[in-house]
Amino acid sequence: MDTPFLSVVIPAYNEERRILPTLRRVAEYLGAQPYTWTVVVVDDGSADKTAALVKDFSGEQPNVSLLPVPHGGKGSAVRAGMLHATGAYRFLCDADLSMPIEQLERFLPPRLTEFDIAVGSREAPGAHRFNEPYIRHLQGRLFNLFIRLIAVPGINDTQCGFKCFRGEAAEALFSLQRTSGWSFDVEVLFLARKLGLRLLEVPIDWHHDADSRSRRLRDGLSMGVETLRLRWNAQRGRYGTLKPPSAMPAGHEKRSKEG
Repeated sequence: MDTPFLSVVIPAYNEERRILPTLRRVAEYLGAQPYTWTVVVVDDGSADKTAALVKDFSGEQPNVSLLPVPHGGKGSAVRAGMLHATGAYRFLCDADLSMPIEQLERFLPPRLTEFDIAVGSREAPGAHRFNEPYIRHLQGRLFNLFIRLIAVPGINDTQCGFKCFRGEAAEALFSLQRTSGWSFDVEVLFLARKLGLRLLEVPIDWHHDADSRSRRLRDGLSMGVETLRLRWNAQRGRYGTLKPPSAMPAGHEKRSKEG
């Protein structure tokens, strides 16, 4: 299976509590689909049993594989997974599975077409949030306002952990990615804009998990600094000459109307 239709990339750091329930749900769903698929779990140097659990599960389900990497942050783990995966479409999936895996179909043909990156959105029309504390939501909206002003105008939810990339787009973008922390999403979408790729926002149902690895204040400050740094890198030409991949025509942005 050199080029499966879909590769699901799951970054994981100290996820021994929930990685097996997530993998079982994902594998059960994908196993019922008519296309070929793989799942790549990127273990970001976990100190618990995450890697061992995934390795054991992959023995039962050969479509699931473990990619161990030294601890370097979520951005570093996602980059490794996206460049290791071989799917024609590559879906980024948070280990907490806060979006029901059944909604993955919203990101793929035949339901969604003419895109290079489909961005899961908790803000697009038709999206729903469940059990999110008000202060967390407010902090997220303020950060997104900053991101829209500084780096990625027009995208209402850059930080949602569910995104689908065409294989060519993933290869181009993650080869350029420099950010290893939480704001890697901002960098990738910023670069996608520079490359003229087609971005769509896809509304999802999102369920807040109180065990989130993100710490809003500390990580928000770090992400703000990383966002300013990526603008500096771009102005200094540190991404080189940005041209769209030859296999992928540039297009315009639009928002999916499917809910």
